[in-house]
Amino acid sequence: MSEHLTDDEYLERRPPIRVALVDDQELVRAGFRMVLDAQPDIDVVGEAGDGARAVELVRSTVADVVLMDVRMPRMDGIQATRLISAGGPKIIILTTFDLDEYAFAAIKAGASGFMLKDAGPAQLIEAIKAVHSGDAVVAPSTTRRLLDRFAVHLPDGEPVVSDGALGTLTTRETEVLHLVARGLSNAEIAERLFVSDATVKTHMGRILTKLDLRDRVQAVVYAYETGLVKQGHNSHGE
Repeated sequence: MSEHLTDDEYLERRPPIRVALVDDQELVRAGFRMVLDAQPDIDVVGEAGDGARAVELVRSTVADVVLMDVRMPRMDGIQATRLISAGGPKIIILTTFDLDEYAFAAIKAGASGFMLKDAGPAQLIEAIKAVHSGDAVVAPSTTRRLLDRFAVHLPDGEPVVSDGALGTLTTRETEVLHLVARGLSNAEIAERLFVSDATVKTHMGRILTKLDLRDRVQAVVYAYETGLVKQGHNSHGE
């Protein structure tokens, strides 16, 4: 027979999201742990103070999401992300404005998203749940700001990646990728193309599969690197 569960009952039955904390500052880890321990559907399963220990931690502990600092001793977050991301847990890079260039490099290394260290508890929890569910891992506007700020890292002329993979996309899939890279959300894309949100999600899933990309953020980076989207376009520009 079917059951009608309350929100609390659903949370109790759903496995908690297992999170690992990686930061060389113990107070920062303690702050994150305090916030996350208060959530009934999130478990902190381990901590590490540098990238090398993070790699060891992930190998010995089952984690769904890793909150990863960028600048750490022994091994930085970028190298650790590169070693962990393939087939491992989703990684959210922790950064400050003056370290955005490291966040960009980490996303190219396989991170699923990034957020500022001074983000509020609600933003932290939302980011973890978004990454775990496979939805958009960072706000499109945040992705746009990062790409605009560090456009020097992106090609300004000919594409640096073969467009062979892009050629496998349908016209509509190419259009969706273009809009995603310009910073539009699924809902905004659906409205622009006169389709449903579910249709946009279906297109996005096919795009990721065809281009062999992990998530929406890497799709944005890919669109810039291939020259599909040029620097300087905003979410409302052409």
